[in-house]
Amino acid sequence: MTNRRAFLESIAATSLGLAGFPVSVRAGQPIKIGTILPLSGPMAGVGRPSEMGARLSLKVMGREFGIATEFLVIDSEGNPGRALPKVLAVMQREGVKLFSGSVLSSVGLALSSQVATSGGIFVTGVGADEITGSQCRRSTFRWTVPSYGAIQETIRPLIEMFPGAKRWYTITPKYVFGEALLKRAVDLFEARGIEHVGNSYHSLAETEFSGYVANAAAAKPDVLVLLNFGPQATNTLRQAADFGLKSKMKILMAWDAGLEQYQEIGSDVLEDVYTGTQYYHDIDSPGNRRIVKLFEDEYRRIPSYSMLNVYMCNELLMRGIKAAGSAEPAAMIPALEGMSYEGPTGTEEIQAFDHQCVKNYYLARGKAKTKKRDENDFVEIVSFGKSFLPAADTGCKFT
Repeated sequence: MTNRRAFLESIAATSLGLAGFPVSVRAGQPIKIGTILPLSGPMAGVGRPSEMGARLSLKVMGREFGIATEFLVIDSEGNPGRALPKVLAVMQREGVKLFSGSVLSSVGLALSSQVATSGGIFVTGVGADEITGSQCRRSTFRWTVPSYGAIQETIRPLIEMFPGAKRWYTITPKYVFGEALLKRAVDLFEARGIEHVGNSYHSLAETEFSGYVANAAAAKPDVLVLLNFGPQATNTLRQAADFGLKSKMKILMAWDAGLEQYQEIGSDVLEDVYTGTQYYHDIDSPGNRRIVKLFEDEYRRIPSYSMLNVYMCNELLMRGIKAAGSAEPAAMIPALEGMSYEGPTGTEEIQAFDHQCVKNYYLARGKAKTKKRDENDFVEIVSFGKSFLPAADTGCKFT
């Protein structure tokens, strides 16, 4: 189902110094932006907060830039076969050219192809390397750090922190995102002399993880790495704690879903578990302090990664419109290439050669309940950094 929500934040263009903008960008003629999210299906718990962030971004950036928008939310159902016809219908019926969102890499890759074919522009927050790699497209941009950077900024520092931990086990969802994380992890294990003592695959429909956790326990690793995401990672971690694995090995959740996931897991289980995260509300940067205040003012809550991910996807669309002076993808694409701005993780920059946003990725450790400053203080950031492949190694060749 497609829900239409218009932002009636109309502001006179001349009053904001926007008289030079083309008529299509001036307030009073809303620009339609379609955001694709899993509002039903196994990842709906991530999609719902993402919609909050997407909505707020258009409201805030529209007010700041004097651009009126019409927000269309498209339920991907976490399934590319169901998402694509909905996106195509919105393009044909509503004339939408600007898209953001997705959560699952399989959906994001399919949408990237469809939007490119239809002459649109797509800003996404998925993780598989391919979207700015072997399947890159000139019309697609990505805010999130891809799987390569996530593994480099989590597994690599843990190897250095615990040099005696030589045996590692992985639990992986069998689809493009999980496979990408696993490949990057195995490459790093081989480069650092780590023994990969086993891997358990599971499907995206799986909800019971005790068998996979039992396999991991039997392998007796020094470190257990969870390469799944969202509710599946939460359930896996809980069952690992029930099996007593926290006292027997280090546990890393390589890509977490942020604050909502921490709240669902709880500090008793999360304590001393390592997590990889794209975003945390404690990041000390001017851009993040601004965004946290916006969420507190609008929703009376702290932003999570799920909220921030699509917030930033829509912010980049709006920055592209502003920089180009146009809502036409052909004008926005070159305007976004090489753009640098103050983002939530500090200074962020969009690489021209693959349209990847260069930003920090964070390794965090769960806090004990007695050490929390407040109800939202679940983790402490242990390390962070920027790890990206050089242009020659990405496999990206725009056509």
